[in-house]
Amino acid sequence: MSSLTRWDPFRELDELQGRLSMLFGRAPVRKEGEREERMTLTDWAPLVDVIEDEKEYLVKAELPEVKKDDVKISVQDDVLTVSGERTQEKEEKGKKFHRIERAYGSFSRSFTLPEDADASKIAADFKNGVLTVHLPKSQRAKPKSIEVTIG
Repeated sequence: MSSLTRWDPFRELDELQGRLSMLFGRAPVRKEGEREERMTLTDWAPLVDVIEDEKEYLVKAELPEVKKDDVKISVQDDVLTVSGERTQEKEEKGKKFHRIERAYGSFSRSFTLPEDADASKIAADFKNGVLTVHLPKSQRAKPKSIEVTIG
């Protein structure tokens, strides 16, 4: 004999939100009273901002507790790739983990470069857990002012 389950559209939306959160590297949202066992450790992707001004494009990635040596930046076929790994702390004698919500593991984020970016002059700095990649705009992309005389 099978039992009927009442359809709850909000439950499906909550499950979708949890899957999307995991996809984008955030801890799944847990409602009050929900059991801890439903939370799972997932791979992660760092959150990234892409900013443009008149001189350059900036790609800023949040990489908390990632060592500078564990980050790789490459440009190939007009695609910028930032990859690396955040390793999980090992349990040591006298330490007991009660909850682990932060995700660990390898990550890779790729971005197609705009046509006016000059990949040959790419530079990066890493400070306070934030990687900033500087992509200068090429000289041909910068607006030029030409004076026109009317005679």
